[in-house]
Amino acid sequence: MALTLSEIEAVTNDYFAAADGKAVDIYFGSSFLLDFLMNRRMGIFERPGGGEKIRIPLNYSDAEGGFFTRSDPLSSDDRASISAAFFEWKHAYGNATVYLTDEIEAAGDYAAVQFVTQKIETAQKTCANWLASTLYSAGGDEAPTLTGLRSLTGGDPDAPYGGIAENELVAADGATPWRAVTDTAAAEMSLEVLQNLRSAAKISDGRDGKPNVAVTTEALYNKISRILQVQQRFVSDDDAARAGFTHLVFEGMILAADDFCPAGYLFGLNTNHLGFAIHQDGFFARRPWIELDGPAGKTMKILWHGNLVCSNRKAHAAHANLS
Repeated sequence: MALTLSEIEAVTNDYFAAADGKAVDIYFGSSFLLDFLMNRRMGIFERPGGGEKIRIPLNYSDAEGGFFTRSDPLSSDDRASISAAFFEWKHAYGNATVYLTDEIEAAGDYAAVQFVTQKIETAQKTCANWLASTLYSAGGDEAPTLTGLRSLTGGDPDAPYGGIAENELVAADGATPWRAVTDTAAAEMSLEVLQNLRSAAKISDGRDGKPNVAVTTEALYNKISRILQVQQRFVSDDDAARAGFTHLVFEGMILAADDFCPAGYLFGLNTNHLGFAIHQDGFFARRPWIELDGPAGKTMKILWHGNLVCSNRKAHAAHANLS
């Protein structure tokens, strides 16, 4: 016999209330970077309640200051500058639909519950995988997908990222603080490539001045892993190990493989200046089950509203064309 709307809602509530957070873990089990930034919240993590766009204050420049003597007047001027980036809201969903014919064919209530649970899990994975794959998108501000890492680290200097183009933000010395950093020279993956990537994104010599996490493909990761295993020049990150992701820590930077990273790419990211802004009502929020308008059955959606955001663009770098 088919489940009623109230019964299928009860099954869904029980599923998400299951012990050990297993229902939530499904969102983050396929992508290291999605887990690192969104689940473990190891970077920017904002929960705005709304607004036309997502406002992220920039973290890139100094205010007025300097040395002075007893007789010197001190400037109280505020430097005229762009103070924030504005990111578009992006929206993702996963769909679960249970047709009446499928429920009827399920052998008993237990099988019907299992069938509904499987549909919910598929909806969760679908929504999460769309986010994980477009984390690396080159789509700009107006694209429907996340404003991803290839948009962050490369592209047209006149194209806006976070509402600001590279050429729109120029320092007094002519430098461009909002510049994108991508090395496109063909190269073989090596420790030198890792070190050069961190130097390319360096904003200071301090502890937080270089990328603290890097992601690449499994094939490129394996090349570094073989080198480091021989040289014994690595440690592990306990949190990443508990999450089950393949990783190493080299010179203070976590290096991990991510199945969604595009071929030939290595990204070095400083999570002090990168993360997610997610709407207060849009963190994998599920809609109630409703009856289908067409074929007999019931459907529900899992919704996500937010974007990948950045407060200092030049703090991150990419190397493309690696082998």
